[in-house]
Amino acid sequence: MMIDGLDSAGRLAINGGSPIRKERINYGRQWIDKDDIEAVVSVLKSDFLTCGPKIARLERELASCTGADYAVAVSNGTAALHCACIAAGIGPGDEVITTPLTFAASANCVLYCGAMPVFADINPETYNIDPADIEAKITERTKAIIAVDFTGQAVSIKEIRDICDRHHLIFIEDAAHSIGTRYNGKPVGSLADMTCFSFHPVKTITAGEGGAVTTNSEKLYQKVVLAHTHGITHEECLMEEAFHEGPWYYEQISIGYNYRMTDFQAALLLSQLGKLEKFKNRRREIAERYNNAFAEIPEIIMQKEIAESDTCMHLYLIRLDFAKLTCTRRQFFDAMDAENVQCQIHYVPVYWFPYYRRLGYEKGLCPKAEEVYKGIMSIPLYPKMTDKDVEDVIRAVKKTVENYRK
Repeated sequence: MMIDGLDSAGRLAINGGSPIRKERINYGRQWIDKDDIEAVVSVLKSDFLTCGPKIARLERELASCTGADYAVAVSNGTAALHCACIAAGIGPGDEVITTPLTFAASANCVLYCGAMPVFADINPETYNIDPADIEAKITERTKAIIAVDFTGQAVSIKEIRDICDRHHLIFIEDAAHSIGTRYNGKPVGSLADMTCFSFHPVKTITAGEGGAVTTNSEKLYQKVVLAHTHGITHEECLMEEAFHEGPWYYEQISIGYNYRMTDFQAALLLSQLGKLEKFKNRRREIAERYNNAFAEIPEIIMQKEIAESDTCMHLYLIRLDFAKLTCTRRQFFDAMDAENVQCQIHYVPVYWFPYYRRLGYEKGLCPKAEEVYKGIMSIPLYPKMTDKDVEDVIRAVKKTVENYRK
């Protein structure tokens, strides 16, 4: 439905009007510059492409950046979550509580270990997991909580930490969205028992692919190291045999995986780490412009941020109130696309997927998450956006709302 009196400039492009912009803008994009390229090339010209000195340096820098005592670089964010679950001792018969409003890896990592994910509902204002529902879902089988910093906003860490301490649970923070975020002034990465990061190209900093686990526990650190390198160790203090043939000797003391990161990925990430604050500041500037532009539009429900979270925003979501619009989400999505502004949906509730339904999960488990999911849409947010790009996105959202307003 179009508003009466709109001329061709105000008509949606999908209905024959002129698009807001000629060139397409994607919802996310990496920032790679000359320094990043030179860092990777230097490794390609070196003696080590993997298992070399860049990995050790990266792990030191990640630990320093996050305030953690230890960091382990791994091949991707999913590997980080899997290694954390292994280190936590999660296995058959165990339950792990997590959120449904996340990428599937946050729950799949539990299944990898033979345990079962239990989904707790979200706070409908922040979209992060609700500590009260975590508490309600705890049983004698609960072993850990995987709390996801959705969009980059830190979860209610104090409340979740208290729950874990009272019930003797392992606290795993899925910080795939939130490197650079601080909670009560302390960086994400040093606050949970283990924190898992992702360095996919649409994340704040990237290694192409890549991930990491940070922790303050030496015991958990050693378990993560073993998990990501086949369960094999060269450390004599960890070996079980008294006799060692020589410096080449190693032992497999547990089952593990090949989840190593390469040195050229580590070089790229080290270069990107130096730009983290710059990227965070630009993301914040863009998010604030969006907040100001959409605050007075009644058809858009704004995500709220807790006071404790100094957020490095990974995703910017608008939540559409379809009681005030004449369109469906698909129609709004397609209309934005026709304006050459690509959006995305983050995320389909995990237990809605056919695989999870075959495991016995049913729709309706987390009604607040399901209701929020029905209206959310991610719009472009990345540091390389120009001010004009940002203004074009705002204009496209407003134009689409105006055309579909009841």
